[in-house]
Amino acid sequence: MIRRPAVAGTFYPADPRELEELIGRQLEKTESAALAETKAFVAPHAGYKYSGQVAAYTYSALQQAHSKKKFDTIIIIGPNHTGYGRPIAVSLDDWQTPLGVVKNDRELSEMIAEMPDMYADEMAHAFEHSVEVQLPFIQKALGEVNCAFICMGDQSYEASVALSQAIMSACKRKKRNTAVLASSDFNHYESAVIAKKKDAPAIDAVLKLDPEGFHDLIKKSNDSACGYGPITTAAIIARRNGAKSGMLLKYATSGDVTNDYDSVVAYASIVFA
Repeated sequence: MIRRPAVAGTFYPADPRELEELIGRQLEKTESAALAETKAFVAPHAGYKYSGQVAAYTYSALQQAHSKKKFDTIIIIGPNHTGYGRPIAVSLDDWQTPLGVVKNDRELSEMIAEMPDMYADEMAHAFEHSVEVQLPFIQKALGEVNCAFICMGDQSYEASVALSQAIMSACKRKKRNTAVLASSDFNHYESAVIAKKKDAPAIDAVLKLDPEGFHDLIKKSNDSACGYGPITTAAIIARRNGAKSGMLLKYATSGDVTNDYDSVVAYASIVFA
């Protein structure tokens, strides 16, 4: 089965040439860094007009890491904005974008879905954008690579622990060399000043590889970061795989595009190494 694009033409261009050129321009504007040992990443998932340049920093780092490590599979974890489907939903479909089809690592996905509290479920993904918007960047930056697609409706700390254990167990049993990509925007629809005030302590905690502290700070500050569960999961996996710290590659808001700083959505590019 093929999961068809739900937000092509809205979040990103539906025309393949226009889409490829846009991503190419955004990747060219990033600053390179020696990040070959990086295995976990955070990228935003808003419309490319607003967050694409921040996402490009993540994909530039992922491209460098992939050139050295040759990841078998990219595991993409996004939040569930729609409310449809299971609490932690693993897709078993291949996914189509205007740039072609992204193959599902079905063996790995099936094994993750068989773990406790995990489910094989396409409904959670049917209208959800948080995983989909990452795929054209992956196609442009990495070329052909298998992926696993996971949607978190339950973003509790306990759910992040369970998902991290499921992913690590499945990767070990299937002998996969994987990168984990958490899809998340940060604070929504407050001023840029308030967004940074809320986001900065939480980002600082996750850069210190304190996923529980990050999760608690998001809750205590009422930070409306939508993918805090995926970020927590990625940080847990990174720490257990020997990462020493996180690095903030880029932080920006929609106000940097619209010049309206009174009500913004914030975005961050983060890597763990």
